[in-house]
Parts: sequence; C-alpha cells; structure tokens
Amino acid sequence: MKNVLVLYYSQSGQLETIAKKIAQPLENSNAIQLYYHKIEMKEPFPFPWNKSAFFDVFPESFLQIPAATQPISPELLAVPFDLILLHYQVWYLSPSVPVNSFLNTPEAALLFKNTPVVTITGSRNMWVMAQEKMKVVLQKKQAVLKGNIALVDRVGNLISVITIVEWLFSGVKKRYLGIFPLPGVSEKDINESSKFGTIICNHLLNDDLDQLQAALLAQNAVKISSYLVTVDKTANKIFEKWSNFILSKKKSRKNWLKVFNVYLWLAIWLISPIVYILHILLYPLKVSKIKKEKEYYQSV
Repeated sequence: MKNVLVLYYSQSGQLETIAKKIAQPLENSNAIQLYYHKIEMKEPFPFPWNKSAFFDVFPESFLQIPAATQPISPELLAVPFDLILLHYQVWYLSPSVPVNSFLNTPEAALLFKNTPVVTITGSRNMWVMAQEKMKVVLQKKQAVLKGNIALVDRVGNLISVITIVEWLFSGVKKRYLGIFPLPGVSEKDINESSKFGTIICNHLLNDDLDQLQAALLAQNAVKISSYLVTVDKTANKIFEKWSNFILSKKKSRKNWLKVFNVYLWLAIWLISPIVYILHILLYPLKVSKIKKEKEYYQSV
C-alpha cells in the first residue's frame, strides 16, 4: 500500500477542485491510501479581497516571510508518505504566504524529509520564478522533487489582469461585463487534469518516479512562454527592491503601498507591452538561449 498526501491551500476553491481532480485516479486505486490536508492560517486572509488587504500582503508574500498556520493533525505526521502532491498558488511572484508558512513549520520538515514530491501550481500565468523559489525550499526540507504541473489562465496577459482582479475583489467567478472570458484556469483544463493523476498513479505504483516528469511533459503538464519568463525575472528584481523598501518604512507603510499600487498598474499597462515588443524583435537573436531556458524550466 502506497501512502499519498494531498496538500493545498485554497481561497476561491479553484485549487481545491484541481487537487481533488488530479487525486481522483489515485483515490480509485486499491493500492493507494490517500490523505488530504488543507492549510489554514491562524489569522485567515480575506476572500474576496479588498484593495488594502491585497496590497498589504505584498512585501511578506514576495520575500517569503512566514505567518502562523493551524497545526496539522498528529495522525498525519505518523504516516510514512510515499509521495506528497503539493498544490500552491503564486502570490506576487512567490509561493503563497499560507503554503510558504506551512513549509516553514517543524511539522513540514518531518513530512517532507526524504519524501518524493510533485508540485502543482494554479496561477494566472507567471509561475516560473515562484517554482524556482519552491525548489530551494524543498531542497532545504530534504524533499525529493519528482514532478511539476503548471495549470494557468491561458487568455492574454492584460485580459487576465482584468478578469482575475475582478474575481479576487468580487469573490464571484463570472464573465466580467458579460464579455470577458471566465477568470482562472479553464474548466476544460481542470476537468482534464485527472490525466496527470493517472500518470502519477502509474509511476508511483511501478516505483518509477524518476521518469515521471518526462511522462507529464508528454501530456503538456508544463508550457513555457519565453516572454513571460522575461517579465517574471525582471519583475522579481523590481519587486525585491520595492518589498524591502516598504518593509523598512514601518510608519509610512500604508502610504508607500499606495505608491506601489500606482507603480504596479503603470508597469502592467505601459511597461509590459513595451517589453513584449522588444521580446518579439530580439527573439530571432535568442532562439538557442530560449530553447535551453524552456528545457530547464520544464524539468525538475
């Protein structure tokens, strides 16, 4: 019997749905015992968000500063897990505060030590650098990363900004103004994600997790946009300066967060289109580099 832990944090319910959909084939196997743990904060984050709370989490999110989480069941800590399916969202280009906070607990150190892990992200579109940060965290926990699945909102970058923000601030997943596409990972991608669970199940039962990522990639588990990788890397450098600066301004934090809010919208609507145009123009000169980059970020 193989023991598998499904670990996740979800506000809107989207990532919980993804977690259960991917876990379905494992749950149907008589050779696998499945366990779930939903990460909860001692001081929950709001959903829907309001603007003040949404921007207030920026510095701690980006810099991966943990907060207190609710304890995990002692019974789970006693189980020798053969695999952990770690689902997480991306907040401000880093793994979300709840998931990062849980991973910083002594309990997580026990769970993850020498344990194979598959990471699964449900994000707007930029997840690559967050996954690089997750790799570092898992290495420190002595976990063994065996696979990665990246489910993203596939509509255009600027359109997804509008739809996701509307969803986060209203709490309702709907077509904004009746004309925009639904926000988040598409229902089609969510419903079809059980195929990844089938692959994971087969490789786990065959003790062949070393070949798991190749099999996941054959089913398009990870798609890389070289443009978004460029934006992600650039934004990380800028966010690092902003987050450290805001943390240093304890008395005027709220005022500087308002300034950051204005900067962020200018960056999204003015700077990012310019970066896209430059990327298109320079693409022929960087084909070889981009190919190597894609291969790296698709791997574990």
